[in-house]
Amino acid sequence: MTNTTSPQSNDQYSLAKILGIWAAAAVPMGILGMVVYPALTPDRVADPLKAGSTRLILLTAGLVWQFVLAMLIVYREEGDLRWGTTRRRLRLNAPLDPKTGEPRRRLWLWAIPFSVLAFASPQLLGPVLIKLWTGILPFLAPAPGFDPTEALLRSSEMQAQLVGAWGFYGLFLVLAVFNILGEEFLFRGVLLPKMEGVFGKWDWVANGALFGAYHLHQPWVVL
Repeated sequence: MTNTTSPQSNDQYSLAKILGIWAAAAVPMGILGMVVYPALTPDRVADPLKAGSTRLILLTAGLVWQFVLAMLIVYREEGDLRWGTTRRRLRLNAPLDPKTGEPRRRLWLWAIPFSVLAFASPQLLGPVLIKLWTGILPFLAPAPGFDPTEALLRSSEMQAQLVGAWGFYGLFLVLAVFNILGEEFLFRGVLLPKMEGVFGKWDWVANGALFGAYHLHQPWVVL
């Protein structure tokens, strides 16, 4: 049987390379969220809708960069960006049976409860964890008006302004799409398969820790 796997496909990353890729994602997001954003929105307390739109644009730009970075890494390692190559490198395949090692589509059913949990946890536990985290390290709490999400989602005045604001919803949709194409592709697709050489069976824990620490642009949600 001919082996079609790229010679570089199984090469594990060094710790320096892992941290370098992490920094290439985290530093731009930190600059956009913590430097550029406050510079562009001096009146963010008075106009949270404008501030929210500005923040969405900046964070979306950072996520688009992460998608580009992921594709550049795949191209450099594999030599092309054909769908088959990209799907294999980023592990965009059916789950593998732990006993046989063969693809088994029925295992996708396990994703349903975990997806529900992943969606519900930020809504139910998010405020509690943020309060706990910023209570321990109060300097990580956002300054007044710095995180417009609270005002946009919980203020009746802001909710009224969002009626018919299709541009804002369009921005949010693009952000949601590139949240997957950027963060997920880079951290779960590019990094995670290459971290076992350094972290062994704890590679998934290290990947989660790096992903949490990556949130320099909003440190109050690191947990």
